[in-house]
Amino acid sequence: MRAEFGRLYAAGCFGACVISMWAVSVQAQVLHLEADPGDPFIRLGMFRRVEALDPGLLTRGVYVSTQVNVDASGLDVVGDAANEPSIAVDPTAPNRMIIGWRQFDTIASSFRQAGRAYSNDGGRSWTFPSVLEPGVFRSDPVVGVNGAGKFYYYSLTNNFTCQMFQSADGGVTFGSPVQAFGGDKQWFVVDTTGGVGDGHIYAMWSTAVGNWFDRPFSRSVDGGVSFQDPLMPPVATVFGTMDVAVDGRVYMAGKSSPGLLSPVFVVWSDDAQDAQVAVPGFSWSQVDVGGTLVFATGPNPGGLLGQYWVGVNKAPGALLGEVYVLASVDPMGADPCDVMFVRSVDGGATWSTPMRVNDDISEAMGWNWFGAMDVSPAGRIDVVWYDNRDMRTGDGRMSALYYSSSNDGGRSWSASVAISPVFDSHTGWPVQQKIGDYIGVVSDEVGANVAYTATFAGGEDVYYVRIGPYDCNGNGIADDIDIAQGVEADCNGNGVPDVCEIAAGDLVDADGDGVPDVCQQCPADLNGDGSVDVLDFFAFITLFANQDLAADINDDGVIDVLDFFAFITAFSAGCG
Repeated sequence: MRAEFGRLYAAGCFGACVISMWAVSVQAQVLHLEADPGDPFIRLGMFRRVEALDPGLLTRGVYVSTQVNVDASGLDVVGDAANEPSIAVDPTAPNRMIIGWRQFDTIASSFRQAGRAYSNDGGRSWTFPSVLEPGVFRSDPVVGVNGAGKFYYYSLTNNFTCQMFQSADGGVTFGSPVQAFGGDKQWFVVDTTGGVGDGHIYAMWSTAVGNWFDRPFSRSVDGGVSFQDPLMPPVATVFGTMDVAVDGRVYMAGKSSPGLLSPVFVVWSDDAQDAQVAVPGFSWSQVDVGGTLVFATGPNPGGLLGQYWVGVNKAPGALLGEVYVLASVDPMGADPCDVMFVRSVDGGATWSTPMRVNDDISEAMGWNWFGAMDVSPAGRIDVVWYDNRDMRTGDGRMSALYYSSSNDGGRSWSASVAISPVFDSHTGWPVQQKIGDYIGVVSDEVGANVAYTATFAGGEDVYYVRIGPYDCNGNGIADDIDIAQGVEADCNGNGVPDVCEIAAGDLVDADGDGVPDVCQQCPADLNGDGSVDVLDFFAFITLFANQDLAADINDDGVIDVLDFFAFITAFSAGCG
């Protein structure tokens, strides 16, 4: 296919037009599959076989992946598929996070739903309660979070419109969806700057199809309660992402159209953050990322091999405000796909020479795809991608997840590190012959959280892996160091600071003293009413003074005389 592209390109303008037309045709096929359920919903019962995975399948060096799309017992479900994960982390309680994905209950059908799971322990374990709306077709999931910890789930329906769900309880439950315009390959970002636009939601989508293909931008200035009528920026940004700078400037990156040779733009708005501005203004610049976007070939025949990621450096210092763009593209030379990076030091007006992030040997079988990027609050740039250097094949199907970072604004990069075992991206396909179109990464002060798709168990599944130490209190110091130095307590000895488990809701602190009830000198709750028994005792003393043996003064659903007996039992056991 690459050789054929070369012959067409050599033919000049006519060749370029042919390529572009071919690309649009292929993209139309991909789009048709993307929002077309194809098959009716098939309800599968609990008869589906489940099995435990060999931990060795999920470990590479110090990196351990955890499966996200598991059943109630934490086991893998055989015969389903899950791909295209997006991840968000609660800034108020970093141990709390969610992942959304495309859930295929059976690979015999192209029908997919809005998969989602939550974690309260920093990704060490995951709960998959159910899809958001069982039996309802949904695709292209993107999740995010506001500064107060409210999670959002942006979902494409089968008529190329989008809806947004919200969760105020850490992703455990979501409310009814809100209509949010949209189209295929949508994306969104939430302003968490604390400025005038804090809480605003900005969304964009593809110009290929849908009711608003000619107006691919919208915003919500009321926290997702409603979305304003969409509008058309000066240029579109297809197959890309968004970010918000510390001053509230909104950035978008992507191609001007789905065509293979269409140029790449970065677009920004300074006044979209102002709710009083009815029609925000936009500026833009064209960007050379060092190659062209790749799709429908190699390791992912039915989908993209990457998208355009834009990120802004928000760390105080010399690099504050620098803008970064990263994408897996087909560069000049032998490699079919490399992870390429550019920067702007003037807010997006001009761009640096493209730089390759992956450090494998350049050759015709070198596939480095699904590149994804985030910028940490400290200014470190984290990049992950799929890389087939461990087992070279011409189609790149035998890949592993790799990682590199930069502490100097992308001027230099750390050596690439493999953080997952090798997997076959051609295994476990649903009717769609792809492993999705993207993966996700969220950075923090000391590391990064990654959601990705792999086939370790023989089918497509979503996994989480932590890069670097945990920092659940967000103080920029690893949790194990905080605990060792006595900065944070860990009364149950599980390696997680108590304050983080309380904030995430994993441990109860009924008396609000910052110490988990189960770890206090008198932690017993023998009657299981959610209140430690010593507090129940005080309620009994009150009822005794009132001489009302039927009272439930602490309103725990248990009459206080029974609370008293629970306390006596605890006291006799040495807790009092």
